[in-house]
Amino acid sequence: MMFEKLVFYLQYPFVRYALVVGVLTALCSSLLGVTLVLKRFSFIGDGLSHVAFGVIAVASVLKLTDDMLLVLPVTAVCAVLILRTGQKAKISGDAAIAMISVGAMAFGYLIMNVFSTSPNLSGDVCSTLFGSTSILTLRRKDVRLCIALSVLIVVAFIMFYNKIFAVSFDEEFSRSAGTKADMYNNLIAVITAAVIVLAMNLVGSLLISALIVFPALSAMRLFKSFRSVTICSAVLSVICAFRASSSPYLQGLLSEPR
Repeated sequence: MMFEKLVFYLQYPFVRYALVVGVLTALCSSLLGVTLVLKRFSFIGDGLSHVAFGVIAVASVLKLTDDMLLVLPVTAVCAVLILRTGQKAKISGDAAIAMISVGAMAFGYLIMNVFSTSPNLSGDVCSTLFGSTSILTLRRKDVRLCIALSVLIVVAFIMFYNKIFAVSFDEEFSRSAGTKADMYNNLIAVITAAVIVLAMNLVGSLLISALIVFPALSAMRLFKSFRSVTICSAVLSVICAFRASSSPYLQGLLSEPR
């Protein structure tokens, strides 16, 4: 009986969209989470989400019909800048993240206040920061974009798995072995930016770090090898995303009179 009701709820498009986007976003973020934690860039998700928030504010002021055309490339460029400046001795990784993220968020909020195009500014800000309603208002084209980017991210991670592994554990040794570390660092940065932009539709800009950090850290407590940690992180993240995306509907099923 309960299974039949669950199938009934899945007939609604917004329920299916929430599940698909949630699971795919969690999968992609968990794959990269292990690499970012090992490279000591755990908070890059938080920093890039603030950057995306600022770009979204600019896109709303410019009244762009598809803000993804602006948000994704700008966030990718900032990801490359964070990874590159974080490798310098004068600016550590966490300092680079703080500089870019705080500046971008402050600029975005200033733009939204000065050139506000909506009477409910606080509601727009909260929705962007916490993703309170975005997951329920996903459109079909948003889901298609999420599926396409997720497939590209997973394929790129599998194809360059050995290189990403080498750069994550010992970048200097990989350079001496002839690996083009800068190119793979840029690849990691671009993929991370794509995951952040996707995740903002699900959890908002303030909670993205949880998707990246917690599954990876949990898996590291259970396994030691890079492959095992990556697989465990992906499994944990997908299970939690499915549980979180479907919990409102499951709670509704359980609360109904039998």
